Amino acid sequence: MSDNYPYFYLITFFIPLFISLILTPAFRALALRYGRIDRPNEIKTHKTPTPLFGGAAIFAAFTATLLLLRLFTSFPTGTLHDLRTMLCGGTVIFLLGLADDIKKPKGLGVGTRFIIHFAVAFAVIYAGFRIQFLKPEHIAVIISALWIVGISNALNIIDIMDGLSSGQVVTASIGFLLIELPSESIYANFAAAALAGATLGFLPYNMSEKRKIFMGDSGSLFCGFILALMALGCHYSKNNPLGVYAPVFILAVPIIDTLFVSFLRMRRGMSPFRGSKDHFALRLEMTGMPRHRIVAAVTLFTLFMSVCAWLLTKLTLWPATALAAVLIAVILFILRKLAAIDINNPPAPNR
Repeated sequence: MSDNYPYFYLITFFIPLFISLILTPAFRALALRYGRIDRPNEIKTHKTPTPLFGGAAIFAAFTATLLLLRLFTSFPTGTLHDLRTMLCGGTVIFLLGLADDIKKPKGLGVGTRFIIHFAVAFAVIYAGFRIQFLKPEHIAVIISALWIVGISNALNIIDIMDGLSSGQVVTASIGFLLIELPSESIYANFAAAALAGATLGFLPYNMSEKRKIFMGDSGSLFCGFILALMALGCHYSKNNPLGVYAPVFILAVPIIDTLFVSFLRMRRGMSPFRGSKDHFALRLEMTGMPRHRIVAAVTLFTLFMSVCAWLLTKLTLWPATALAAVLIAVILFILRKLAAIDINNPPAPNR
């Protein structure tokens, strides 16, 4: 099978794309029938009540694809173990998000979500998913758990604008796939291709005005969880030690926004878990920038960061150091400009 891996990766991308395109409107109809609707409020900025359950289509397409591949291909034993662990953990995270979607507008408590999320994180770490370059081992376990829970919730936090979070998932998945292709972590390659295809099939409906659907917490938490695990399966530092930071640059947008809004909220004496309109995307909108341009610009930025992350794994130490320094300087410059936007006196939005 090894000689045909590129062929199987293409199949792994297009099968979930097709399944997701079919299932998303079906789950939209199901959400409408049972009243699983996300309604606008003082924090949520969408205009009209919108059905949830888009995440169910992404989860079903991703899971069905990997199960079909298992039936018709012969994976190495290690790959089977990793994919099985990823699917089991991802299923629990999906159900956690689905329960939160069903209980909206109140949702599950923050404490309940984090307890379950950390329990799943430690379970997959015990199964072998953890940061390999950190020592001692207990530090690696703690940082790995924070990475898994943090990235999962970061994708959920930026799901505030049509196409924003799902666009990040598609672009980041492709970025990981490009970095992973030469590696022996076959599970990560298949997961990246399947997640990109499943999310891309959902994206047209998320961006549609007439058939709009949200992925909900079930989708954003699940996608973030899978991205976090696939990032732990790559080999980044063959050419220089800075390569291990490639996942941080690929996932820079959700990471930066989570840290950015948490810092600003705590500086104002607010809980970082309390919703507010201070996300970077909403700040850009307050400058008069239309939403479709914000989503396009942010997606292109992630594509740029993914290419730079790939370069970071290929360059020798000093060019990689220079590249990382430039990227950090660019990020800090952007954050300074965003923080200067007056969110209390925005202009009329131009949509």
